[in-house]
Amino acid sequence: MELSIQTPALLFPAISLLMLSYTNRFLALSGLIRTLSADFDATRKPGVWSQIKNLRKRVYLIRWAQFFAIVSMLGCTLTMFLVYESWQSSATVIFAASLLLMMVSLLLCLWEIFLSADALRHVLIDLEEKAGESGRDFG
Repeated sequence: MELSIQTPALLFPAISLLMLSYTNRFLALSGLIRTLSADFDATRKPGVWSQIKNLRKRVYLIRWAQFFAIVSMLGCTLTMFLVYESWQSSATVIFAASLLLMMVSLLLCLWEIFLSADALRHVLIDLEEKAGESGRDFG
């Protein structure tokens, strides 16, 4: 396969949007962690502690997803340089590695989404239990 300089450049908009998405998720999580930390200090509820542990995993996954996306972007940049210098075989290997790193980043993001959905499920269960205790029906 003969790479042109446009091939790796096609990934730049996608990687940029992914990084923006990861950063937004990270910022939302950091605000939630601060709120839950204050809530845990005040109440010491075990449910809050499990949420904090879940958020720790999610922050860890987002950090590594960002890392692999950035390394992928660097690989695409290096690929463009190698194509410019007419080192096609090296460019092909680096570009393939960049694509694999992007897939790792996306899989980590997918894992984080599943953890997020699981955390929301726990919150909904707590709400349903509270609604049952108070005799109210929210359905």
